[in-house]
Amino acid sequence: MSGLFNMHGPRWLLIITVVLASALVFGSAAEAGADTGKSDRIVSLGGSVTEIIYALGAGSRVIARDTTSSFPPEAEKLPDVGYLRALSPEGVLSVSPGLIIAEEGAGPPETIDVLRNAKLPYFEIPESYDRAGIVSKILAVGDAINEAEKARVLANALDASLGAAQARAEARGIEHRKRVLFILSTQNDRILASGTGTAAAGIIALAGGDNAVTSFEGYKPLTDEAIIAAAPDVILMMDRGGDHGAANGELLAMPAVTLTPAGKSGAVVRMDGLYLLGFGPRTADAVNDLSAALYGG
Repeated sequence: MSGLFNMHGPRWLLIITVVLASALVFGSAAEAGADTGKSDRIVSLGGSVTEIIYALGAGSRVIARDTTSSFPPEAEKLPDVGYLRALSPEGVLSVSPGLIIAEEGAGPPETIDVLRNAKLPYFEIPESYDRAGIVSKILAVGDAINEAEKARVLANALDASLGAAQARAEARGIEHRKRVLFILSTQNDRILASGTGTAAAGIIALAGGDNAVTSFEGYKPLTDEAIIAAAPDVILMMDRGGDHGAANGELLAMPAVTLTPAGKSGAVVRMDGLYLLGFGPRTADAVNDLSAALYGG
């Protein structure tokens, strides 16, 4: 990263040029009192933020999105300004946004500093992986795009749906709560798994399961001994496949996995990553689907 933000390098000069140009454009419009319509030129950074904007009926105002914004399908037709946690300021600013809305955790920090100083509205939407957090996120996005009333209606409806989904999940797991191990990656035969404080831990709890790993926060590689000790009843993964997600046969053949209840029963659940971990408008459905996958019915 030090090469990217070398104050004497050509890349930094390009960033400064883009930022200054943006500042001149927005500053001139404000001084003239002109209505440029720029406030409708939204760049949405974060899959759940993009989903919420579309759910509020404001999708036509979005001009660009990040790579994680894969739903609804029409969002994928928009220009892609990069991966949420590896953004470049010149990429975001090149589309001449009037408003930037980003999930908490967008980065790197150097890029966010540039965007915050680009003389245009920048909103960071807090993340919290529980029912109240989703409601707060919807309301925050609604405030940012001046759709507060629509956001209130959507938030209330989703809160009710989540409450019902949680109740069904708790009923399904009342006799035996499943221990669930969320595996983020199996690259190089190393299992990278979720501890506490993650979207994975949050969705497992909402779906009536117990996170099998609670000894650390975030995502960390597990030793064979830790996998065996976690004793998951079910392994949960995203369905992206590729280098990061071993096929079921390969996963279940890993020596440590074969010794777990999930390995012995072949209990592996895979779901779309944004649907499962987005904590947005579809989360009540995701809770229902995950709960049914864990417990049946």
